[in-house]
Amino acid sequence: MPETGYRAYPYRWVVLATFMAVAAMSQLLWITFAPITVEAARFYGTSDTMIGLLSMSFMIVYILIVIPSAWAIDTWGLRAAVGLGAGLTAVFALTRGLFAGSFPLLLASQVGLAIGQPFILGAITKVAARWFPVRERATATGLGTLALYLGILVAMGLTPPLTIRYGMRSMLLIYGVAAAVATILFFALLRERPPTPAGHDERALMLDGLKQMLRQRDFVLLMAIFFVGMGVFNGVSTWIETIIRPRGFTIAQAGTLGALMLVAGIVGAIAIPILSDLGRRRRVFIIIALVGMIPGLLGMTFATSFSWLLVSGFVFGFFLLSSGPIGFQYGAEITHPAPEGTSNSLLIVMGQVSGIVFIFCMDAFKSPGGAMTGSMLALIALTGISAILACLLKESPVAASTVRGEAEQR
Repeated sequence: MPETGYRAYPYRWVVLATFMAVAAMSQLLWITFAPITVEAARFYGTSDTMIGLLSMSFMIVYILIVIPSAWAIDTWGLRAAVGLGAGLTAVFALTRGLFAGSFPLLLASQVGLAIGQPFILGAITKVAARWFPVRERATATGLGTLALYLGILVAMGLTPPLTIRYGMRSMLLIYGVAAAVATILFFALLRERPPTPAGHDERALMLDGLKQMLRQRDFVLLMAIFFVGMGVFNGVSTWIETIIRPRGFTIAQAGTLGALMLVAGIVGAIAIPILSDLGRRRRVFIIIALVGMIPGLLGMTFATSFSWLLVSGFVFGFFLLSSGPIGFQYGAEITHPAPEGTSNSLLIVMGQVSGIVFIFCMDAFKSPGGAMTGSMLALIALTGISAILACLLKESPVAASTVRGEAEQR
């Protein structure tokens, strides 16, 4: 499907930037308490498990809301559906700060934020498909996904010093104001669609598209790959300190490793989708990412020197997190004309389910001494199986037809 007759408008980058701002805030608000679990438990007089529930609630709610949010994205459009998510994010981010002294109200606010999250995260490929030509869609999806990593990175790096300097209440209120500003900019700057289409955008109805996706072999394989990939990321990120502690590494070193993984993922999420767009290929980059993860996981499992641990963490983060945007775009392309919001949301929900499963299983199967070597080896084996499944995928017909169209024009 050549892109002859379509036009890409410069304003597409403004639309993408406003979306990235609310997406980053959604992730920041989700992971706020992860780097200050002990302080938060002390402040609220509760257990580490209850503080962990503040983040876990997002995974649980996402599973419940994913289908309605996907329907809303594909039926209402970007401004209404993502706007609802952004509005919920702003309101409940502010209530977290205003009622920060009450843990029940804090938990209620977290649930409100969790309801808004699927309306934002499920629209990444919708923004790309509506505003960007096919030759730029993996790049646009990569940047949208990059915003998610940036939100997590900012939360990890900024939450502890803000809490130390200003206290829990002020830190939460600062994040609430930031979320409100991002939402105001979203409504002020976002446009529903360009004056003329940027590329092919005909879509089936949401329920028809859902049935089509679940009958499509390649998309089912992709869902299985996402189940493993996102489960590995959530499991390793959650238990990173526990994974490396038996080898004598400190909490500070675990924090450094976690931050480096995210930085590497950001680099990968920028570089790899650009290469995918330039080469008009999706499948090969998914395979490379899955195979490339394995040395990183092995190093994080067995490395005894901090330098090798950091190298391993960089390799793991680079390949794993760069595969996300490629996978999202591939899913949207192979299920065309099914709605992008539906494919995007289904893939994310696989990660939410596997995140819960992997986190609990890794904890349950620790050795008596607390080591997670067995769990890590199981993750490596699952990643290898996912790489084999990726080899069974067919190349994206949309990307391939773009190559043919350009060749015919030449």
